[in-house]
Amino acid sequence: MDTASTSISTYPPNLPIPVDLFVSKKHPGLKRGEIGFADSSGDVVFRVLKRHSSSSSSSKRLLVDSSGNSLVSMYHQHEGQWLGFKGDSGEEKDLIFRVKRTLNTHTRTEFDVFLVGENQGDTASKFQMKGCPFQKSCTIYRSDSIVAQTSLMYKLRQIFVRRNKFRLTIFPGSVDAALVVALVVIFFD
Repeated sequence: MDTASTSISTYPPNLPIPVDLFVSKKHPGLKRGEIGFADSSGDVVFRVLKRHSSSSSSSKRLLVDSSGNSLVSMYHQHEGQWLGFKGDSGEEKDLIFRVKRTLNTHTRTEFDVFLVGENQGDTASKFQMKGCPFQKSCTIYRSDSIVAQTSLMYKLRQIFVRRNKFRLTIFPGSVDAALVVALVVIFFD
């Protein structure tokens, strides 16, 4: 049985309501340099490990579930391009998606996401990510519908809003939470 597919389908449960994950480097139990995605109970459901490959110049991010199972490995290529592979692989047969930055200014960043394996001849992007990394603002679109969105954690009577913790809202639909988390990691890297 494939551990990556069973882990992805267990969180979040298939609910008809949006699911919030809270993103921070300071969740309990995280090691230095890891990023955690916690649910509303405070349980870390996804972690991102940062790895550097000695054999190539690309950096690697590994998305794991709460049990430590590898879900998606992301390799930063050049000029804002990323490749996402199933599990802890880097093999062509396990390629899930390609990401290409299309706009990068001080106030706006945009990426096109191309899924691999659905239709090899299709060159149109399946998702778009748009936002401002400095403000921890990212919206992921599929066609004209919103798949997920990030936002800072505002509190009443708070003048200064910290950017070290923010919210990821995943809207109901047919998109894997692990894919959304991987795309958010790429956007803010």
